[in-house]
Amino acid sequence: MSSSTLPVRPDGQVIVTGSLAFDQIMVFPGSFKDHILPDKLHIINISFLVSEMRKQRGGCAGNIAYTLALLGHDSRIVAAAGNDFESYAEWLLEHGVDLDGVETFTDETTASCHITTDQDDNQITGFFVGAMARAGELSLKQRMGDRPALCIVAPDDPGAMMRHCQEAREAGLPFLFDPSFQVTAMDGESLAKAAQGAAMLAVNDYEYAVFLQKTGKDDDTLFELVDMAIVTLGGEGSKIRRKGREDINIPPAKAELIDPTGAGDAFRSGFVAGLMRGQNLDVCGRMGSVTSAYAVECNGTQSHHYTEQEFEQRYADNFGPLPIPAAESTDKVPTVG
Repeated sequence: MSSSTLPVRPDGQVIVTGSLAFDQIMVFPGSFKDHILPDKLHIINISFLVSEMRKQRGGCAGNIAYTLALLGHDSRIVAAAGNDFESYAEWLLEHGVDLDGVETFTDETTASCHITTDQDDNQITGFFVGAMARAGELSLKQRMGDRPALCIVAPDDPGAMMRHCQEAREAGLPFLFDPSFQVTAMDGESLAKAAQGAAMLAVNDYEYAVFLQKTGKDDDTLFELVDMAIVTLGGEGSKIRRKGREDINIPPAKAELIDPTGAGDAFRSGFVAGLMRGQNLDVCGRMGSVTSAYAVECNGTQSHHYTEQEFEQRYADNFGPLPIPAAESTDKVPTVG
């Protein structure tokens, strides 16, 4: 189950497109379901008294690049930021993230996400786009530098996501399409057009169902668009789906859940780090499980920290020693078509 034929340059960068945002994370010490009346859904007017509130650095591009940096992988962010981005930029630069692809719009503020989580890990989220609305003005081909290895198209302004996918196809750059929460904002035609030719589609199980419903695809015809689908299943792990092959079921890593926000972004970082190292797909998935476990044990999406040695030990504690990638394999990961 190898990624050895994915044309990833060992000295290359992972190009990460997507949102940069500040997260306002609030904790409701109860359950939403106890305060929402089914017979009043037509006129919801409700507030929750929260017990905690934290302002955190976030956004999918920032989260993914941060975790890739912890794993020792070079990444470049291509994204739109606002006039309040300076301190966030310093944080990413301190961790070795390349920001040459970021455009700062001085007449806008950086996007802002307001998340309330209840004790059942349900979330209610409001998102102010800010500078992210300008992301469609950015050209991936002009900003990806001279050594791109792989592109992650993470949630962003929908128009920007479509542009980045198109430019990745034109450049022959393998890309992972991660529509995430934007499956609700994009119509089926746009989702299908963006995903066409992707080496990988990455979604959770709910987003997977929405993606299929909107695009009119099913478990088999999905592969007319993409070569592989990575579906995360929360506390049950994940699965990797490919045309004509059995699913690869990935178990979760043991974790003490504190905050589920950002688990998906961390998973993608671990999975792509495995691809960059030439690991088998099942190992890539398990690396994703370990990175997401670290993320959910901290409040916020960039609060986790570990050395590469600590990561390898935690992988070993869950799944056995992290394998040395095989030089040869007959089980290939398809490339951009």
